Amino acid sequence: MIIINNKKALFNYFLEDYYEAGIVLKGWEVKSIRANHVHLKESYIITRNKEIFLFGAHISVLSNSNIFTNISSETIRTRKLLLHSTEIKKLTGKVKKSGYTLIPSKLYFVKNRIKCEIALAKGKKQHDKRRKERDRDIKRETEIIIKKYKNKF
Repeated sequence: MIIINNKKALFNYFLEDYYEAGIVLKGWEVKSIRANHVHLKESYIITRNKEIFLFGAHISVLSNSNIFTNISSETIRTRKLLLHSTEIKKLTGKVKKSGYTLIPSKLYFVKNRIKCEIALAKGKKQHDKRRKERDRDIKRETEIIIKKYKNKF
């Protein structure tokens, strides 16, 4: 079951390869994600010391959480992603050599575990984004014209 999609990633990047990774989370973060209080809009993935981390994902605190713990400062923190070492080597090699970026594309459940789908992405230029918007507008206008034409007959 999909929790959240990163729609901005589809608009800003060409997504090529996908990998499934586990996430190291705290208990209150799991509860917040189950309640759909998570945003991946400005998040990305960084590599440090042969490990991969999710950076910039915002998991907001639930209103019924424990007020005595100071978790409000941890809503945006780096969270470790769990991948095999061969996959990590392959991803870091592509990022360093080819100019790719690692982007989280979605969060979802697999057997009551929260997984993150990582996409190997290449950035879109401004003209690519404009072309996509133009194609979407043309498609929308043609559908409207077809509906009007069908209603006449």
